[in-house]
Amino acid sequence: MTRGDVSALTVFRGRAGDHNERGMRGARLLGEELTRRTGSGSVSIGQSRPVLNSSWETELAAALPELRRLARRYEEILSAGSVPVTAMNRCAAGLATLPVVARHRPDACVVWLDAHPDLNTPLTSESGYLGGMVLAGATGMWDSGLGTDLSVDNVVLGGARDVDPAERRMLDEGLVRSVPPGAGLPERLRSAVAGRPVYVHLDCDVLEPGILSTDYRIPGGMTLEQLRAVSEVLADHELVGIELGEFEGGGSAEDEAGQAGAAELVGTVEPLLRSLDDR
Repeated sequence: MTRGDVSALTVFRGRAGDHNERGMRGARLLGEELTRRTGSGSVSIGQSRPVLNSSWETELAAALPELRRLARRYEEILSAGSVPVTAMNRCAAGLATLPVVARHRPDACVVWLDAHPDLNTPLTSESGYLGGMVLAGATGMWDSGLGTDLSVDNVVLGGARDVDPAERRMLDEGLVRSVPPGAGLPERLRSAVAGRPVYVHLDCDVLEPGILSTDYRIPGGMTLEQLRAVSEVLADHELVGIELGEFEGGGSAEDEAGQAGAAELVGTVEPLLRSLDDR
């Protein structure tokens, strides 16, 4: 799983604009499953704690210390020539990871598998949700304080279907490439990536509701079989890294079901993990 001397597996459970604590538990379960599958040690950043459910400004201020730790962790991994594999609670953690990836690998395409484009800014967001501003922040549409190094030309959305008006205008104008859900999604993604190295972000709400436990439940998503087909297509490219987020785990009484869901998800992206072993 690593090409350098640094263990590449990270589990991020710090604050990241969470609506509840279930994503923090989900990241722990995903981290445990990734450790089991890969045999790699991991570094953990943050811990479960009460959520704030506040404005994006308050959420970002509370998250910044641990997001900066995550960014430093990515600098260490990528500087060592290793490939980051990260379990994270919420998409907002991408505010820390994406700019670092873009600085080290400006040739890489970020494949954003998510029911949402996450292209809102503080001025356009109707909800003020920090997680809905990740790609906009990383590409410099607003300044999170964590970097704006990612080019919009190196972003490909996959499976987005819950799109706000300001985001829709950007997609309609072709400012960001979007591959909507539906027949032939894997091959359409292959065409959009166009042979570039890929950094894969997976928000579990890209799946059809009910397959896994998620905060948002948006009809019209992928099945696990379709996600595996996408993973197989992306595994044909050089993998720069992968982050898995928005998987929700329950309390101790629900750990068994959460462990089963984590195993199912990690098994579905196994082609990507296997591609790292082949290098």
